[in-house]
Amino acid sequence: MPDPLGRPLRTFLIAAILLFSLAACDMIQQQLGIEDLAAKAARTDAEGKAVGGACRQSGRAIEDCYSIYSWLPKAPIYEGWRDMDAYMRDNKLETVEPQLPPVAAPGTRRKTPVAEESAAAKAVKKAPEKR
Repeated sequence: MPDPLGRPLRTFLIAAILLFSLAACDMIQQQLGIEDLAAKAARTDAEGKAVGGACRQSGRAIEDCYSIYSWLPKAPIYEGWRDMDAYMRDNKLETVEPQLPPVAAPGTRRKTPVAEESAAAKAVKKAPEKR
């Protein structure tokens, strides 16, 4: 004889599993590194505007900004640069000279200067081994 509570319980368990698996989609996507295209576009747009504004405030030409930050789209960089230019003109602000060199694009390797050998390392090389 079939159990009268078996079918509703089974339906509830299936619904609960589906609900939890759908709720975890965002966490799974984050773990796999999958990003929503709309969220990525909004983030890239905001970064481009911020970079454009910072380039204008530091006195960099828009062309230099494009070449330094080549991985960002040009339209948001220009929009940020233009907005900051208008703001600086309205408020009669001067440019702020950058203190650090521009950042390298992602995926490019930094050239590290060859460190001079320390005196101890030179002494170890010159000293003959004693046996």
